Amino acid sequence: MAQRIVRGKAKIRDTGIPFVIPSAADLPERLDAVLTVTYLVFNEGYSASSGDRLTRAELTQEAIRLARLVVELLPDPEAIGLLALMLLQESRRAARSNANGDLILLEDQDRSIWNQAYIREGFELVQRALSTLRFGFYTIQAAIALVHARARIPADTNWLDIVTLYDALLTINPSPVIELNRAVAVAMHRSPQSGLELIEAIFQRGELTDYHLAHAAKADLLRKLGNCPAAQVAYKQALAMTKQEPERRFLQSRLASL
Repeated sequence: MAQRIVRGKAKIRDTGIPFVIPSAADLPERLDAVLTVTYLVFNEGYSASSGDRLTRAELTQEAIRLARLVVELLPDPEAIGLLALMLLQESRRAARSNANGDLILLEDQDRSIWNQAYIREGFELVQRALSTLRFGFYTIQAAIALVHARARIPADTNWLDIVTLYDALLTINPSPVIELNRAVAVAMHRSPQSGLELIEAIFQRGELTDYHLAHAAKADLLRKLGNCPAAQVAYKQALAMTKQEPERRFLQSRLASL
């Protein structure tokens, strides 16, 4: 990275690239890249890719600060949608782990400690983005997060709405990770077997075979179906790929319970 920075500085110097604040006219064409980077910063803070901590609040808060600035400079529907998504996801941070830093799944979280101010603001922003009829990837994700946020108890979650939103998301940005998330939603809406068949179809195409969350999702559905031997295999595959310690402890506890 240091070498890339040095090369970048040299190119700026040698070619005389002006280092100036972009004008308002330059902002729209740069927006997608800025939103992508902000989204990735938030994701690393929301679920750290490795290390001892589940979350990194300094990153999620910085991403939210940057998103607020972007919305202020250029209130594009997708910038608004991204800010909504991050606020709704961050609203659950305090409930996502216990005092020991262990992972708590969404269905087991204490929803009374979710940040209601973030949820209210996220709801308003989602409505604002949707009303433009020019929304996309981030806004649809925010709408999915809002369905979860508005469920007072897990049983209130409208999984049909979530499946429908994932269908819309796949038309905009088809990817195996989104397919995986949809498969989990289908499992909750229909049956574990239905979701498992969708995950197996992804694996059969040779996709997500090195993604620990895909194996963890498969293991969880197999566990719910009572297929303990196959669930054990899937949990071990997920464990072999996991680099984050709280996720490792969670998977180990699930494996031990079998």
